[in-house]
Amino acid sequence: MTVQGPAAPQPHPGAPGTAAADSQGASTLDEPSAVAHRHAEQAVPYSLRVAAGIGWRLIIVAVVGLGLLRILGMTKTVMIPVAVGVLLTALAMPAMVFLNHRLGLGRHLSAAITTLGSLGLVVGALTLAGNQLVTGFTDLSDQIAAGIQQIQEWLAEGPFAIGSDQINQAITAGQNWVQENASGLTSGALSAGSTATEVLVGAIIALICMFFFLAEGDSIWSFFVRMMPRHVQAPVHEAFRRGYVSLSSYVKTQVLVAFVDAFFISLGAWLLGLPLVIPLFLIIFFASAVPIVGAVVSGALAVVLALVVQGPLIALAMLAVVIGVQQLESHLLQPVLMGRAVSLHPLAVLLGVAAFSFLFGIVGALFAVPFLAVTNTVILYWTGHDKFPMLAHGYSAVSDSPKSLVAHDPDDPEPGSKGARRQRRRIGDISPITLREKAVVEDRKGRALAAERAEEEGERSADDPEQGADEASTNSGSHPLR
Repeated sequence: MTVQGPAAPQPHPGAPGTAAADSQGASTLDEPSAVAHRHAEQAVPYSLRVAAGIGWRLIIVAVVGLGLLRILGMTKTVMIPVAVGVLLTALAMPAMVFLNHRLGLGRHLSAAITTLGSLGLVVGALTLAGNQLVTGFTDLSDQIAAGIQQIQEWLAEGPFAIGSDQINQAITAGQNWVQENASGLTSGALSAGSTATEVLVGAIIALICMFFFLAEGDSIWSFFVRMMPRHVQAPVHEAFRRGYVSLSSYVKTQVLVAFVDAFFISLGAWLLGLPLVIPLFLIIFFASAVPIVGAVVSGALAVVLALVVQGPLIALAMLAVVIGVQQLESHLLQPVLMGRAVSLHPLAVLLGVAAFSFLFGIVGALFAVPFLAVTNTVILYWTGHDKFPMLAHGYSAVSDSPKSLVAHDPDDPEPGSKGARRQRRRIGDISPITLREKAVVEDRKGRALAAERAEEEGERSADDPEQGADEASTNSGSHPLR
């Protein structure tokens, strides 16, 4: 028999020493700090907190951007030729596809023919222009002398009424400036020689890059994409695939526009009796690769040539021809040809060319619009606005026609067969997605083959238990008698 004492009194839920009391005490102790926190939040306006959040994020983006610009500036000797190689690849890809897909030539042979053909075309045009410069130098010097005489007479007798004494003083001042700055001009000539060497080396690198981009561009791109996390490979590939379509469309259209500008301005110069029509054509053609700025500079060069060689009246006529061609480009060629593939506002093009020129010089002006076009297409795709939805269904980017440059089913043809070897010869049949699908198919086949071998070994071990035990112990790496 046990005697039970009085029951111990149960503590009150709010008494000290209980969990409820601890929590109540903690809340009591935390209440002043919570109130202070709320007062601090109320002291800083919400709009200021939002502006501060946006501000430090913009600072981080600016720092990263400046770092990338710094890296590009340090590696421009390599990066610029690589970028030029990408532009040349986009321009020459139709010839590569024709040789590889239509004629059935191999990747590397088609790329070699395309690269050497492009190089031969450029070298031939420059040789023709050089020959015209050499043969017409004597006549040109005489025409320049006569043109300068006409300009002097026009300045003296025209509306400006500038006397011959003032003209002679200006010529004397120019000669004195040249003599005083002879050392600077000499160093500038030497630096121009080193720049020419860099241009030659860069041209060689660009041609090499062009060859490998044409022959193995899909494999190179797939290599870089497959190094990314698997869940972003498809969005990155599809976005930049569309960006490449915009780049290719821009390059082809810009070359066509440059050809039209150079052809009609050179035609006007020929009709006006100006010399050096072929060199003028090439200068305008290559200068027009830079939007807006190149066309203005090359047109001004044609006007100056007409002024020096034929006089003020012919120069005014040449100016009218240049303005007419520029109006044709601005109101017809640019909107019609570039409107669909490269949908950039003219203000965006102007500001982009100005900003890139300020940051990178003439090279920045060359790559401003291609960079903006690719960036615009990629961002639009990532935000749900696909500019080329037909690409997702195996059609051409700009029409409803079937696209021949598409990847094939990884199950057809069989790996190692003649059809598979022929497929690898076709440029464009390799992509990160198809490589991943092929890897999955090969992995499944490998697992099925391993399962068949395991099943065969199991049947043999059932027929001969001792041999099966020996094979099992050998496969496990242990001695059969251990």
